[in-house]
Amino acid sequence: MDPQELKQGIAELYDESSGVWEDIWGDHMHHGFYNPDDQVSGSGSDHRAAQIRMMQEALRFAGISEDPEKGPKTVVDVGCGIGGSSRYIARKFGAKCQGITLSPFQAQRANALAETEGLADKVSFQVADALEQPFPDGQFDLVWSMESGEHMPDKRKFVGELARVAAPGATIVIVTWCHRVLGPSEESLQPWEMKHLKKICDAYYLPDWCSTADYVNLLESLSLQDIKTADWSQYVAPFWPAVIRSALTWKGLTSLLRSGMKTIRGALVMPLMIEGYKKGLIKFAIITCRKPE
Repeated sequence: MDPQELKQGIAELYDESSGVWEDIWGDHMHHGFYNPDDQVSGSGSDHRAAQIRMMQEALRFAGISEDPEKGPKTVVDVGCGIGGSSRYIARKFGAKCQGITLSPFQAQRANALAETEGLADKVSFQVADALEQPFPDGQFDLVWSMESGEHMPDKRKFVGELARVAAPGATIVIVTWCHRVLGPSEESLQPWEMKHLKKICDAYYLPDWCSTADYVNLLESLSLQDIKTADWSQYVAPFWPAVIRSALTWKGLTSLLRSGMKTIRGALVMPLMIEGYKKGLIKFAIITCRKPE
């Protein structure tokens, strides 16, 4: 898929599906973080709490102080969805947040929610490409990408832009879907694995996947410091089964049918995400680092 077609596909997918998602799941368009020992009920509030926990855990993992005084003051939310993370971070730290997305629907909805929630002076959203961010160098003390990296066709350029807009000493947080790290003797994934990922890519407008190790190499090549990674796959395991259950409710089904083919196609490959996690092919990764002072 050529980059222009990919960008258009991503924008249209989210223009079409974001309303359905918000209707059923609220304003955080990302996985939840679950305690593997807890029994997860079917209630939506459990999952929304887990989505908030995901942001809390990501901030903690990145070493961001809980103290609002010491927290970030300027934030970019790369692939901002309908602005859930930005509003959460703005409230928590009193930070000014700017979000970018390829979807005009998302940017509009995110700004409307900010207005409704009295945060329009703190957060703003615009349509822009993460590979060519519309910001000057060194502007943000927290660079946040919550599940948008998987959509980036050029991971080197993506990481380069995150580093470029980061201020000296800034923290960069990337939470993203990856494939497993290849073994020492492996040149590539196995044919069945590539086929499995291709089906997911076609439905979700994803370019080629990479591993956590690939991200680490890219960050090291940019001389970023304190690079830390973790595989959080076990903590997100209940997420996709819950999304499937919500899609199979009457409300979910009627919303899906109204939303259009791209959303329906996305719903049909959800079992492949579950299978990919179970087989150890798909990893839910967090990668954090710091730009040198």
